[in-house]
Amino acid sequence: QGPLVESGGGSVQAGGSLRLSCVTSGDTFSNYCMAWFRQAPGKAREGVAIIDSSGNARTADFVKGRFIISRDNAKNTLYLQMNSLNADDTAMYHCASKRYGGCWSLEPSIYSNWGQGTQVTVSS
Repeated sequence: QGPLVESGGGSVQAGGSLRLSCVTSGDTFSNYCMAWFRQAPGKAREGVAIIDSSGNARTADFVKGRFIISRDNAKNTLYLQMNSLNADDTAMYHCASKRYGGCWSLEPSIYSNWGQGTQVTVSS
């Protein structure tokens, strides 16, 4: 798998929406477990959502009902639709991937490939 490149971040008012994308190269994207993480200044990186190669997905409790993770294997692209944003969602958002060992954990240390991130800023 090639580098992961995120896009779609920006500044938005509380209650607004953004859609993040993460694109990569190579012909094995469909074999990878993909996830979104975020990190706010002074805070630890935390897992937001995870999706396996078949499209089975789950989101962290703190974004459940607001964020949706999806993937398009034909386009080598991962998405994060973020709705009803609030100031607590302000962070750098990173996509990450892993190929082996299952696809259920949002523990950052088990992910081998990371993007540089895209900044999301929500103003109240």
